[in-house]
Amino acid sequence: MAITGRLGLLALLGALAVGLLFPTGTGVAAVLAVLLVLTLVDLALAGSVRALRFSRSGTSSVRLGEPAEVVLTVTNPGRRAIRGQLRDAWPPSAGAEDRHPATIPAGERRAFTTRLLPTRRGDRIAARITVRSVGPLGLAARQGSHQVPWTVRVLPPFHSRKHLPSRLARLQQLDGRNAVLIRGQGTEFDSLREYVIGDDVRSIDWRASARASDVMVRTWRPERDRQVVLVLDTGRISAGRVGDAPRLDAAMDAALLLAALASRAGDRVDLIAYDRRVRASVPSSSTLLPSLVNALAPIEPSLVETDARGMVAEILQRTRRRALVVLLTGLEPAPLEEGLFPVLGSLTSRHEVLVASVADPRVAEMAAARGSAESVYDAAAAERALAERESSTAQLTRRGVGVVDAVPEELPPALADRYLALKAAGRL
Repeated sequence: MAITGRLGLLALLGALAVGLLFPTGTGVAAVLAVLLVLTLVDLALAGSVRALRFSRSGTSSVRLGEPAEVVLTVTNPGRRAIRGQLRDAWPPSAGAEDRHPATIPAGERRAFTTRLLPTRRGDRIAARITVRSVGPLGLAARQGSHQVPWTVRVLPPFHSRKHLPSRLARLQQLDGRNAVLIRGQGTEFDSLREYVIGDDVRSIDWRASARASDVMVRTWRPERDRQVVLVLDTGRISAGRVGDAPRLDAAMDAALLLAALASRAGDRVDLIAYDRRVRASVPSSSTLLPSLVNALAPIEPSLVETDARGMVAEILQRTRRRALVVLLTGLEPAPLEEGLFPVLGSLTSRHEVLVASVADPRVAEMAAARGSAESVYDAAAAERALAERESSTAQLTRRGVGVVDAVPEELPPALADRYLALKAAGRL
């Protein structure tokens, strides 16, 4: 049951009447009795909310930042119409327009559309439906709640997909479709063609030239069907916020761009999300990108230190032949020195390893500030943080590990460019 403002207004008028005309206990009792009778009559004439039947349809997945619509169909099997309000409650991060005026005649059904604009990744689950049916006098209402399950999975936005066409064009050049064929360690022989000025003389095939009437050169293309393993660190470091989003979101964006590029290059791409256990595992498939975004959507950072030994053991167990292993993690010195460095050798001895890390542009801004005493202290702290990252990068490089350290907007294309450089050099 719920009361309306109209009943409050009526009670105020009754109080005025008692004060001016019947300032006795009997007058108060009479006014209260009238209000009670009117309220009970109004409740009795209001449509029942218990017998309502509900069903849902509409969007089940949407990219972060894009709108979605969920349609709620309500059937009224009762004898009285429902007139009032309906609230389709969702978590605040779903960004739902959840209140609807509701008029449902007896024996009929009506559809109500709830519009969502999610502000976070993950599964947004509908909470409950509350229906308020107001009586014909507008003094009181019947109210009841119902559970009607529905989940909208909010997928990573994949902002970096805008960089994919330009990287695919460079990949086509490497692959020989634009007649820019290369030679390098680990590349595959493609075909023979006539020598032109500018060709590498080391590519001349003297036996083929002896049989032909011109100098012939060998052309090469990058090997296909190589393995790329993307390892997403979902531990404590990934929870740090850069701008309005955690580092994990920027790492996901970089992983999606690299996965899309490598799969188009003919390589097999696997993904592992790990902190102290495997949070997600996506093997290479023909539907790689949809599988990746669906698997990454519900993952949130864990506020625990990543088990680097367990992560490396998981990679080695899953990856038998030589592969490119891309670790999307942090460059903070303490976790590296205590966790990754002791076990890094077992990984670099078998695989090409690349570390990609999300840098905070705010740190660089603080390092350049000198306007006040406070900003000078901030600049000193920022300079120290930058020096620690440079030291970590140098130590990783000495161990034979490539490092890509960039701000969130620049990390995906920088990582894709490093992949293409490895491809061009024949190291993959």
